[in-house]
Amino acid sequence: MPELPEVEVTRLSFAGAIAGGKVVSARLGKPLRWPLGVPVEQLVGQTVRGVRRRGKYLLIDLTEGLLLMHLGMSGSVVFGHGLPVAGAHDHFDLKTDRGTLRLNDPRRFGAVVFATAESDPVAQKLLGKLGVEPLGDDFRLDSFRSGLAGRKTAIKQVLLAGDIVVGVGNIYASEALFLSGIRPTSKANRLSRPRVERLHQAIRDVLSRAVEKGGCTLRDFSDANGDAGYFQLEAMVYARAGQPCKICAAEVRQIRQGQRSTFFCPKCQKP
Repeated sequence: MPELPEVEVTRLSFAGAIAGGKVVSARLGKPLRWPLGVPVEQLVGQTVRGVRRRGKYLLIDLTEGLLLMHLGMSGSVVFGHGLPVAGAHDHFDLKTDRGTLRLNDPRRFGAVVFATAESDPVAQKLLGKLGVEPLGDDFRLDSFRSGLAGRKTAIKQVLLAGDIVVGVGNIYASEALFLSGIRPTSKANRLSRPRVERLHQAIRDVLSRAVEKGGCTLRDFSDANGDAGYFQLEAMVYARAGQPCKICAAEVRQIRQGQRSTFFCPKCQKP
């Protein structure tokens, strides 16, 4: 599943090119996870004012409303002129006079939803419970520490929940916990102040580095220009079960938490 860095990389790859573009036509393919909510004709004639990101959602601001796009489990977008005829897995096209934005989603867990504004109940249903952005100024240490203090569950699960800080998905949670020396099974409310401080910084560092490297391409992720990511080549523990830790040479272990694979070093990461 594309996580926050992949969505941010995707945004950066087409946001500047589509901004200011006037919508010439729009097309829907097979039904996605949620309906668009309006006739596609309502999008025609509007101008794309810009593209933002909230968690794993792309927010495409229009002159009258916005589109919330989620890539789901396997979705990706392309942007450009002269795209080929839409294929079986191309489920949404937004054609502008600056190029066409196309969503490809083989598993159809993604979505494109129209809302009149970010305050619209339609948008708030999707965005209203999301935590703060980890790469923004609102991700403050004191608030993060207070949020963790009220959670008795494993820290990895707290990070994945997304209601304290959004977008720290499975790959990057494993990497941030390694960087901060915290065992993924440690109870969130039992972490000391210094350990929370290290984790707070590690989340910023890992996600920033992932964006810089174009995200992770574990299967078929690419940005809107077709470029793959390379952060997975720098992973310290993720998908390295049975291999030696790059720091201490202990064997990296894999466990299951909430139906997701977790990777950690038993020597570098303390309970």
